[in-house]
Amino acid sequence: MELRPFGRTGIKVSELCLGTMTFGNEADEATSKAMVDRFLDAGGNFVDTADVYSAGISEEITGRALKGRRDDVILATKVRFRMGPGPNDIGLSRKHIQLGIEASLRRLGTDYVDLYQVHCWDPRTPLEESLATLNDLVREGKVRYIGCSNFAAWQLAKALGISALKDWEPFVSLQPEYSLITRDIERELLPLCIDAGLAVLPWSPLAGGILSGKYQKDAPLERGTRGGDTENEITFTYRLDDRAWKVVEAVVDVAQKAGKTPAQVALNWVLTRPGITSPIIGARNLEQLDANIGATGWELDPELGKSLTWASAFRKGYPYEFIEYADA
Repeated sequence: MELRPFGRTGIKVSELCLGTMTFGNEADEATSKAMVDRFLDAGGNFVDTADVYSAGISEEITGRALKGRRDDVILATKVRFRMGPGPNDIGLSRKHIQLGIEASLRRLGTDYVDLYQVHCWDPRTPLEESLATLNDLVREGKVRYIGCSNFAAWQLAKALGISALKDWEPFVSLQPEYSLITRDIERELLPLCIDAGLAVLPWSPLAGGILSGKYQKDAPLERGTRGGDTENEITFTYRLDDRAWKVVEAVVDVAQKAGKTPAQVALNWVLTRPGITSPIIGARNLEQLDANIGATGWELDPELGKSLTWASAFRKGYPYEFIEYADA
């Protein structure tokens, strides 16, 4: 795998990031460790987890899997979502962030994380409180860099402005949803990140597996697949509109012409989009991981790439289309 600059920082990360949401849930520890080893041996150096994944078990498995190789890896985790029954076991308050990093470090078996990300916007905590706490963690050496996930553009811009004004450590990355089916970040978030020099780490680049080609329109979602699991039903099926199925058809067609799998084609498209640093890939087993890694090391024919971009086109709306028209 190629290495890419991580935004405006001085580090480099692999063009794919290994996501560990399946660890301790869809993948047992032995399989999870085997996937970490396979990913690192393939040239990957970027691993992403979160405290909420499998209620902390993912971090524990990840930490054990990285034993002896910790300093060779850019390790990222997250804080924000509920980790206990108490009223302060959720959010981005100073209390929850400070308790969160200590618990994550303990589970990961390390004394620092390279990237500490807030997992989602918290409307109940003043942004200054969260940013000041994250700045303290960097100063204490427990965190090297900070990032955010699932922010709106105005929220990210506000955070960057406050950090600049206070001379605090700024967010250096954004982890948003992005795929051929979900391209909404192209309105404001992606241009903002490009302008500000933030690394962009797309999650769900295969739209929850829809772009793998294993689901068929008007066919029931099979149990045992991500789409067929009851707990994923809401977050999965909102993607399944008529436009989405047209995108799937285009991906399957391009895959046949390119001699690749639909998943590899969809991942490769995300990999080569302007401003994208490292898409996050998840897998339940080694076969899925190997297939995803197969999205690297080759270039999609430009005309085939254009056909995917056109097939997945969406209305950006006002004022974005007005601005583009005015600048034409």
